[in-house]
Amino acid sequence: MYAAAMTTSERLIEATRELLWERGYVGTSPKAIQQAAGAGQGSMYHHFAGKPDLALAAIRRTAEQMRATAEAVLGGGGTAYARLEAYLLRERDVLRGCPVGRLTMDPDVLASEDLRAPVEETLDWLRGRLAGVVQEGLDSGEFAGRLDAAEIAATVVATVQGGYVLARASGSPAAFDDAVRGLRALLASLSTRTA
Repeated sequence: MYAAAMTTSERLIEATRELLWERGYVGTSPKAIQQAAGAGQGSMYHHFAGKPDLALAAIRRTAEQMRATAEAVLGGGGTAYARLEAYLLRERDVLRGCPVGRLTMDPDVLASEDLRAPVEETLDWLRGRLAGVVQEGLDSGEFAGRLDAAEIAATVVATVQGGYVLARASGSPAAFDDAVRGLRALLASLSTRTA
């Protein structure tokens, strides 16, 4: 499942990332991690102090990847609207949900300040980054009207995260697509140059 060149610690982190996304914290047992990573108990505890330590490494890696993926789109060229649209339309595994957003529904992650911190930091970063793009559009005159960049950014994040929930609940990506299409129409109505 994992590249032969990966170290044991890397395989453990990657296995934990996948299991957390699929099963949540409670459902991710050390035995399941070891089996998925092809590593023994001794190897796991050689590299990590325990499940919380390994989960934290996995959550941090997932958060870093989410930020890098978002930045690749939001930091690209084009108008503010085009970059927001690219973020909304980027390829996602909608029915699996957001690997970071799903952690906000995990009571064990929320109960741990250490595990919750990278989740909270990532969602704060995303809102801030989106607000920056919206503010660029306001400053350049691309967006008309009295908009609050932070509120629009929160709306974008809420639409994407809520779209995941709706899609998972219905078993179809159509609900996510509808939410994104609606937000794109609202953003386009505020843009003076969406073409």
